[in-house]
Amino acid sequence: MTDRVLTGAHRAAGVSASGAAALVVASAGPGLSVTELGRRVGLSQSAAARMVDSLEQSRLLERRPRQGREVTVELTPEGRRAAHTVLEARGAGLTSLIEVLSEQEQDQFADLLGKLLARLYDDVGSAELLCRLCDRAGCTRGTVCPVGQAERDRGS
Repeated sequence: MTDRVLTGAHRAAGVSASGAAALVVASAGPGLSVTELGRRVGLSQSAAARMVDSLEQSRLLERRPRQGREVTVELTPEGRRAAHTVLEARGAGLTSLIEVLSEQEQDQFADLLGKLLARLYDDVGSAELLCRLCDRAGCTRGTVCPVGQAERDRGS
């Protein structure tokens, strides 16, 4: 299931899997440093720098100077479109998988998935990393994100 959804998502944008995640993360949290973007995608600083180089060469994002030697990364207009494409392709892949379930089964699946995501948060310990390909606006419309709730519960 993961292969089907993620492969379609990053191929739709013409980038690597980590590149696709970086586009989505950068669209949700503009002005991140290369190091922070890499952390949220699950890459070392050097791997993140190489990924940013590649995305910059593809004109999907650009580095912008900040204080001192630090730089931030910002999506270009093409990068924003690519991030949108990634999210649409990911969503379409998920929709095509769950449409075989009845409405009742989809509700049951959503409840079970919420429990599984909360458990995954316990293992991963980072909502940013776990949710790197989430449609942040879509996951909070009319419901509580189980990963966000697990993070709030842990902070209590």
